[in-house]
Amino acid sequence: MKSNGISAIIKTAFIALKPDKIMRIYTALAIAFPFFITGCTSLPQNTGKKSTALPPAEKGQLALALSDMMTKHPGLSGVAPLAIGADAFATRMLLADAATTSIDAQYYIWRTDLTSYLLLDRLKQAADRGVRVRLLLDDHGTSGLDSEIAALQTHPNIEVRLWNPFKLRLFKMFSYVFDFSRLNHRMHNKSFTVDGRAAILGGRNIADEYFSTGKTPIFVDLDVLVVGDVVSDIANDFDRYWNCTSSYPADQFLVDSTWNNSIAAGLNSFNNTKQMEEYRSILEQSDIIKKLSSGTLDLEWTKATLISDDPAKGHAKIPNKDLISGQMAKAVGTIKHRFDGVSAYFVPGKEGVKTLTALKEKGIQVRMLTNSLEATDVLPVHAGYAKRRKCLLDNGVELYELRQQASVDAPITKMGHLGVSGASLHAKTFAVDGQRIFIGSFNFDPRSATINTEMGILIDSENMAQSLHQAFDYGFAGMAWQVKKTEKKLVWVEPDNPDAPALTKEPGGGFFRNIILKIISWLPVEWLL
Repeated sequence: MKSNGISAIIKTAFIALKPDKIMRIYTALAIAFPFFITGCTSLPQNTGKKSTALPPAEKGQLALALSDMMTKHPGLSGVAPLAIGADAFATRMLLADAATTSIDAQYYIWRTDLTSYLLLDRLKQAADRGVRVRLLLDDHGTSGLDSEIAALQTHPNIEVRLWNPFKLRLFKMFSYVFDFSRLNHRMHNKSFTVDGRAAILGGRNIADEYFSTGKTPIFVDLDVLVVGDVVSDIANDFDRYWNCTSSYPADQFLVDSTWNNSIAAGLNSFNNTKQMEEYRSILEQSDIIKKLSSGTLDLEWTKATLISDDPAKGHAKIPNKDLISGQMAKAVGTIKHRFDGVSAYFVPGKEGVKTLTALKEKGIQVRMLTNSLEATDVLPVHAGYAKRRKCLLDNGVELYELRQQASVDAPITKMGHLGVSGASLHAKTFAVDGQRIFIGSFNFDPRSATINTEMGILIDSENMAQSLHQAFDYGFAGMAWQVKKTEKKLVWVEPDNPDAPALTKEPGGGFFRNIILKIISWLPVEWLL
């Protein structure tokens, strides 16, 4: 009744007004609305205090073992690929359990699913033991996580910062309408550093799909565990991001202290589920940290170079040579024989086509693996890739596309699952001349090159580089199509099965989907992809 009464009063008041006054009111509201929204989305002064990485831990079995290894391998880094989702999950969890002084974690996406809750709980348990925890999250990827972040923020040993935060919390994405230029720049980096002694870098965010679990379609991804010399560079790079002007203390936006039990409640919602039982089994069976602590883990000790964008990339003009693509070109040096790249979101653009073509003209074999249309999770990205596909093939670049459904006999290689049922590629890696391999967050697309901040590690490893080359050599063993161009059109063939008939229609295509792809390819949005 009260609501109806108010509506009647408002209606009566408007009827009593003359049309010109009503128009002036609407005009005033139209003018005031953007200012109101700007007030809701503009950021306050950053109150974050500077902090730096703690010195490498000296106590604990892990610290002692790694200190001894570094003494035996001066100036080198120990590396081990984490290609299987279960291994990548267990390593993060068990490293957190082994932490004695610090955990610094930096991620683009952190969801509210079992994987995320388990790792949040491990961070809290570490903080309860006195470990200092710093968690830096791109606010674009924290949807639904506000209560959990607020809960962590109440702990005296935990600080959470949000990169490029949204002041509007209820309808976050609405902020893009009024603050697009700022919010379009994202921190795509992924790192997890424990005790200043060990770190994990790669392509995985924190969510079920990145670790091959849960009900969502899984992502084929790749991380690397690193110890030794390069870890200090990773720690210092985290400090650059943590202390930059784009990283805001979460409590400037989330201050409700009544949410302290949200992480426990989230975990409890998964009790007695098959997924929880699977994760318990994974942790019980994993011995990777036990082997690392005892010095028996099969690490390759070699030169490893951290490559990372300046965090100012999001709001300042950075010279091309200092962007991650320029840093990678310098670090890789001259390519002599072959370049094999894996990119979930491959949008080469004109410049990328030009660069890859230039390599081919020098007699270098150039091969790329990306998602097929049937496997992609971002249709506009595929449109950006597809519009350059024929030109790449004309210039001799070999193209492979991950199948959504791999062959029944598809094996698990050293580089992990490069194709499983219902899979979508998310890895970002490339190998050069059978000598060096890059693993990180960088996609071969305009967004990674010029808009988002990215990071990764370049490793001098014949073993890892050759493993990726061989995956291409063997045609991915039923896990991918090779795209070829005939006189009239494109065809999709099974590279490891020449007797199989070629597909003359794009896998995953359809009448309406193809129309959408064509329309997107006409739009001037390639720079955003």
